[in-house]
Amino acid sequence: MPVDTARALAAAPRTTEISWTPEDVQLYHLGIGAGVPATDPRELRYTLESRLHVLPSFATVAGGGAPGVIAALSMPGVDVDLASVLHGAQSLRVHRPLPVRATATRTDRITAVHDKGKAAVLVLRSDAADADGLLWTAEAQVYVRGEGGWGGDRGPSAAAPEERGAPDRTVERPLREDQALLYRLTGDLNPLHADPEFARRAGFDRPVLHGLCTYGTTLKAVVDTLLDGDVTRVRSWTARFAGVTYPGETLRIRMWRGDGAVRVAVGAVERGDAPVLAGATAEFT
Repeated sequence: MPVDTARALAAAPRTTEISWTPEDVQLYHLGIGAGVPATDPRELRYTLESRLHVLPSFATVAGGGAPGVIAALSMPGVDVDLASVLHGAQSLRVHRPLPVRATATRTDRITAVHDKGKAAVLVLRSDAADADGLLWTAEAQVYVRGEGGWGGDRGPSAAAPEERGAPDRTVERPLREDQALLYRLTGDLNPLHADPEFARRAGFDRPVLHGLCTYGTTLKAVVDTLLDGDVTRVRSWTARFAGVTYPGETLRIRMWRGDGAVRVAVGAVERGDAPVLAGATAEFT
């Protein structure tokens, strides 16, 4: 099979030096919809270099280059068609606030390969540290359609319990028609998000938005709505990609606030609240 489980798990970690500047942070923030209204002081925290704070989900693109999904496909023991790949889930734990400018070392490795029957799921763990210590730990779950069924461990269930009761807050975030074209400038050049022909080959009628763009847009909404815009309060952010988002749609983001955590569900308004993110939780201080 194109996914050689034993080889993937036995491979040595891959270490890469990464760096970023305030301009990279600003571009990421613009890519997830920051800056509207452009003169709003709350938005200037994301867009103006003299006031800049880093939303923790920037870690998913820090340093540019291939994002977690594509990076997983270049690991030893993995040889699959990009058109058969979907980003299933993403988790992120930040160990301290991210600096606006830094050089760091990121270490990537496949920590698990699950057999879901009709798909294989690769779990790619990434740890990043600078001279002062660990910055973040991230995990990307990568679904490879058609590569399951070899009798391996199924891994944990992806199902999440449905939220009960009315959400504490609900906000809507419209997406630009060119949102994917802007976001891909952060480094994720997967043609699924720009090329109609490739999107059709992957089973979609048109290009879809990056899951990590929805992931970042949603975390920003949580921070701005429930955490007083303070990005340093976020400790972790986890979400499962329950469906696709199309550029130009509107995200309906529902939030249930608990003790030290916010549970979140996201749907696409124009498609009857079709699920986009599920099982999402942000932990905070």
